[in-house]
Amino acid sequence: MMTALHEDSLDTRNERREFFRTALGAAAITATGAAALTITSIARADTVADSSLFNFALNFEYLLGQFYGLAANGAGLPAAQLTGAGTAGAVTGGRQATFTDPVVAQIASEFASEAAARVAFLRTTTGADVIAQPKIDLDVTATAAFSTAMRAAGLVASGTGFDVYANDSNFLLAAFFLEDVVATAYRGLVTSVTDATNRESMVGLLGAASYRAGTIRTLLYAKGAASGSTLRANADAISNVRDALDGTTDDDQGISPTTDANSNLVSNITPAGPDGIAFGRAATSVLNIVYLNSLAVAVGGFFPAGVNGATVTSGAN
Repeated sequence: MMTALHEDSLDTRNERREFFRTALGAAAITATGAAALTITSIARADTVADSSLFNFALNFEYLLGQFYGLAANGAGLPAAQLTGAGTAGAVTGGRQATFTDPVVAQIASEFASEAAARVAFLRTTTGADVIAQPKIDLDVTATAAFSTAMRAAGLVASGTGFDVYANDSNFLLAAFFLEDVVATAYRGLVTSVTDATNRESMVGLLGAASYRAGTIRTLLYAKGAASGSTLRANADAISNVRDALDGTTDDDQGISPTTDANSNLVSNITPAGPDGIAFGRAATSVLNIVYLNSLAVAVGGFFPAGVNGATVTSGAN
């Protein structure tokens, strides 16, 4: 039986989610002409060869490596680490972020170096099958991927860009959009890895992604406690956008606190279900989010020319 804490938490989240869906209506959220947001469910990982699974992950490590490298140091991944099969693409936009909180700056630097290391590891793991970096959109213009996503969340007005490099808060919200998706992607992939050594590596990728996602969620929650801060509400709205893109189930969660049976505030750092376990997304649903499109498409959002590898089309929600 669900406890009172779980009932209260889920009721509160569902009320916020229903308000968001009503307010959003049929708004389109893609810079490439995506259709209205709809919902569909995911609960499995696609069954493909291990190398294809690691290549799918490599697309997102390219994205994270470029985002964190540019934000932390003003420089992305080295050109020698970007070659391979498929359509190679460059990064659009991106620059060194303006950090005022040294903790956020230090974390961005750590994430940048670790992402570069994961790219190198995955490229070695996939060997001759390694994919090239696809085209990546990290720009801040009004039609760019980050701006499109944040506009759907209500963080910026129509025709306005969202500068993820302008300050600590914007950077954290951008990282929050990406990291929760990557963590759930690896949670979905890990069950399909067949080789024991490869499965251990995928579990390691999942663990690292979970640490990063939890760190970002914790920072947003803590900074959101300041008087007048909208960080918690903004993170909740971003969660709603992801959830509206990926399926019919209400799995994605923001960070705002809920009230337990004893009227105590309870944080929501871990996006766990009533069983205390984090959920996973199928590859196709992950693509729905990063393409910023609820339909079955092969390009859009953060990957304007699509991803490389065996799985390139999002789900038909």
